[in-house]
Amino acid sequence: MSQPQSIAASTLPTDLRERAHRAGASDLSDAELVALVLATGVVGRPVGSVAQDLIGVLGGVERLGTCGAHRLALCPGIGPAKAARLLAAVELGRRVALRALSDERDSMSSLDDVAAWARPRLAGLDHEEVWLLCLDGRYGLRSARRVAQGGLHGCALRPADVLRPAVEDAASAIVLVHNHPSGDPTPSLADVQMTRALAGACQILGLRLLDHVIVARSGAESLRDLALIDD
Repeated sequence: MSQPQSIAASTLPTDLRERAHRAGASDLSDAELVALVLATGVVGRPVGSVAQDLIGVLGGVERLGTCGAHRLALCPGIGPAKAARLLAAVELGRRVALRALSDERDSMSSLDDVAAWARPRLAGLDHEEVWLLCLDGRYGLRSARRVAQGGLHGCALRPADVLRPAVEDAASAIVLVHNHPSGDPTPSLADVQMTRALAGACQILGLRLLDHVIVARSGAESLRDLALIDD
């Protein structure tokens, strides 16, 4: 049977949240991670003590993945609500691991691919948003981040606003996508100028700007298809 990892009974969830934010959740012990998910203890027993005892009763944190909701809820200090949170955390971790190992990523290699992703999310908005799609070497979608938001007539965007998250997400190529609330996806002069500035910055970093796609209620336009992006 695995021995429970120790955690100071006086440790508060706020302290754990600050540590997780500062150093990353990987810096926390099994018992501390469980305490973060539980969030609160019970009368006379702080959350750290409840988390430590739970791991001891189960025989190791790995048993959370095989313990049913009813059995988990009966553990001291847990109950149905905390059991549901724990099982949700376990399932979320399982899905993240499976999808990280999967080769099946949404392809963003064409205007149709990007428009299919972007139009349901952006075309109907009454304000402008700019999103960065970070791609792997096969143009599969690694991540999507909103990098700017503005009003009806646009929003300011600097190359640094795009390149910083692209580097953080280890992108091999990127696609920029934004919406035109006016309903017309035709790129403006400002769109073209910003895209060319970004393309130049990407060249310095050896990062490919695959496209800049504009979506609107009436359709979508690709600045690459319009020959407005210089490689």
